[in-house]
Amino acid sequence: MTDQQTNPGQSGSGAPEPKPHMSVVSLGGVVFAVLILTIVGAFHMIAGLATILDSNYTPEQEDYALDFDVAWRGWIQMISGVVILAAAFLIFSGRTWARAVGIGVAVLSALENFLFVPHHPFWSAIVIVLDVLVIWSLATYGHREAHKAYGAPL
Repeated sequence: MTDQQTNPGQSGSGAPEPKPHMSVVSLGGVVFAVLILTIVGAFHMIAGLATILDSNYTPEQEDYALDFDVAWRGWIQMISGVVILAAAFLIFSGRTWARAVGIGVAVLSALENFLFVPHHPFWSAIVIVLDVLVIWSLATYGHREAHKAYGAPL
């Protein structure tokens, strides 16, 4: 009986081990989530800057209980845009906490756009739908896929 030594990546029979299967949809979903978060973050920054520079960009609504001061609204959007962009780029680290941050940021973005529906109804609805898609994409992407794609530790 001989001792058969194997190289890493080979089974005892000498044939290479099959590579783990990774769903294209799950990896594409993360790329989609990062791209959408980048676009949403950039929009928040641009809308915030426009509101800060021109107070007539988002006029105040009559009898709207959740209406903020125009300057505060601009700063809220500007800061949230920076946070959303940072979260988008953190997702590529493949870490579980980065996906959790991405999901949290998408939830906050959807809530923020819900508050601003009276000011920009059509665009707010679009961003809320995109945020929900981002949440779904990040929630269905597992830790094993991150390990396969980015070499993230298990």
